[in-house]
Amino acid sequence: MDVSQTKQEHLLALKVMRLTKPTLFTNLPVTCEDRDLPGGLFGELMRDDPSTIKGTETLMLGEMLTLPQNFGNIFLGETFSSYISVHNDSNQVVKDILVKADLQTSSQRLNLSASNSAMTELKPECCIDDVIHHEVKEIGTHILVCAVSYTTQFGEKLYFRKFFKFQVLKPLDVKTKFYNAETDEVFLEAQIQNITTSPMFMEKVSLEPSMMYNVSELNTVTLQDQGVSTFGKMSYLQPMDTRQYLYCLKPKPEYAEKAGVIKGVTVIGKLDIVWKTNLGERGRLQTSQLQRMAPGYGDIRLSMETIPDTVNLEEPFDISCKITNCSERTMDLVLDMCNTSCIHWCGVSGRALGKLNPAASLSLPLTLLSSMQGLQSISGLRLTDSFLKRTYEYDDVAQVCVVCPNNGHLS
Repeated sequence: MDVSQTKQEHLLALKVMRLTKPTLFTNLPVTCEDRDLPGGLFGELMRDDPSTIKGTETLMLGEMLTLPQNFGNIFLGETFSSYISVHNDSNQVVKDILVKADLQTSSQRLNLSASNSAMTELKPECCIDDVIHHEVKEIGTHILVCAVSYTTQFGEKLYFRKFFKFQVLKPLDVKTKFYNAETDEVFLEAQIQNITTSPMFMEKVSLEPSMMYNVSELNTVTLQDQGVSTFGKMSYLQPMDTRQYLYCLKPKPEYAEKAGVIKGVTVIGKLDIVWKTNLGERGRLQTSQLQRMAPGYGDIRLSMETIPDTVNLEEPFDISCKITNCSERTMDLVLDMCNTSCIHWCGVSGRALGKLNPAASLSLPLTLLSSMQGLQSISGLRLTDSFLKRTYEYDDVAQVCVVCPNNGHLS
């Protein structure tokens, strides 16, 4: 919307035009069968139409370009470009011309002028041209304020402004979900939806992790020793379509060893999304820092380090557990191993593990066997802090598949 403050006739004229990429010209083909009344008239007209492609006249898409007919939509993350021209419509020489362009958003006012120095003079029928660029980082109402000041040949100083209001829309809807693994790994699912009216080419969707994590992208598969995107070669996102991206984050060794560090709300990182639309129009969007609530492990955490996928029925097998002191005090631990209906522990129960300082951990190798086939849960571990006489019980620590060694049949 153009709102002008021109209560008097000025010697200079200000024109502002948004710079955007053109679009491909489309036509509406009209066809009929040869036996119909028009016969081959429609086909002949389409073949003579310069906007159609020879041999493919019935396709709507042509090979000509169409210049923008209106202001169009501006989306968050795109670059707003505008052409500003000040023309001397009078027959006088104008002096000390200063053109200033500011962009007013809901939170700030930005100066977009390439130069803030005044031009000495502007002769009749001459003009001052400038092109401004700005990467849009806020949604909502934006106002482009163009101000022109100059001095007439009689020494009179004049000034006028024009306002151009436009809306910045949201191009993508981004939703995130966190999944905590049994280990310290964190899986992030990012759902990205195209909420514009035109298709997008997703050039890049990456996760920039915080200093506490290393990230692995899970959006490719290996085929013939090459990584191939799970979305195919042409990564297009149609209007209102949604795509899921998956990432795995692992704490860096210096943080993983300190159990007390990763507690409460932690910063995971931020998503960096780059796309292209009409004729390569580029847009980029970075989310704010993604945060998640770290799972609470209580005073002491027991996690599984190594465990076989499949074990034989009634045959001992080895596992390795990791015990981490998540509290702020030293513990003196005692391990009890309680048999269940199908899990039987091998070794001495009630043995002392010794003192464990805050944020410290120890590895604990254990041996057990299962008396039942199928998917069995490892349960029956109990830790006791002899200092406070406090007991911690652990059930369903992990699962293991138990099979019969005789081809799956009991003898």
